[in-house]
Amino acid sequence: MTLEPGQSLADAVAEATAILRDAGVPSPRVDAELLADHLLSVGLGRLRAMMLGDTPAPEGYAALVAERAGRTPLQHITGVAHFRYLELAVGPGVFIPRPETESVVQLVIDHVIGVPHPRIVDLGTGSGAIAGSIAHEVPGAEVHAVEFSPLAHAWAARNLAPLGINLVQGDLRDALPELNGTFDVVVSNPPYIPAEAIPNEPEVALHDPPEALYGGGADGMELPTAAAASAARLLRPGGYFVMEHAEVQAGWISAMLARAGNWTGIRTHLDLNGKERATSALLADPDYRE
Repeated sequence: MTLEPGQSLADAVAEATAILRDAGVPSPRVDAELLADHLLSVGLGRLRAMMLGDTPAPEGYAALVAERAGRTPLQHITGVAHFRYLELAVGPGVFIPRPETESVVQLVIDHVIGVPHPRIVDLGTGSGAIAGSIAHEVPGAEVHAVEFSPLAHAWAARNLAPLGINLVQGDLRDALPELNGTFDVVVSNPPYIPAEAIPNEPEVALHDPPEALYGGGADGMELPTAAAASAARLLRPGGYFVMEHAEVQAGWISAMLARAGNWTGIRTHLDLNGKERATSALLADPDYRE
């Protein structure tokens, strides 16, 4: 099954949808439309209206469809990832932000409502999705972001520069020591996949950078544990920590925070699909004892 030269836009999108479905792409129709709009830049509403007429398919469409059928991530082809209200520049070397992480951002926003000029840091920012969304949606927030990978840091710098965020290239284990004890919120979506686990989706297994996936150690918990330790170092007493994780890790994360002895109000949060994808806690006062 191939796209033919001279097809109408409607026929080409229908054919592209079939090609992508046969290739196992999870959202073939949407991806077929987004690839067409990437070339036409008219918006999906206008694109769908154009498909009712005899508009020809854009030049180069077949090549993009073939690339997507090979399971190159859509965002790598278009160069854009949509996350909450942002359009983020993405490409090879940076983790593509996922829709479930939008719920983590909402937890932060809900927590700082009514807090004047909250100081917030995103540990392991990747493309800058979390930090950028918080800066965009929380007026007056002082937002910091930390990223270790030079490639990901370059993408984050591009995305966060217009938002006035303090972006630091560094390790989430020891970053920002000069700001210890001063943050109202620490948020993190650290790598957490176990060493022997191989992601099912080719887009993830072949294109997301390994350093953004694997959390260290057989269980993948080295970096999540380090993120929690850094949060305890960076937060003021009573400060809020929230971290994304795999659904199956919720119990382990809650138990890890409880064992540390300096967290209260430990809660697991569901994403929009009803999965346990984030855990939050408050940093206790230094003299806190259970």
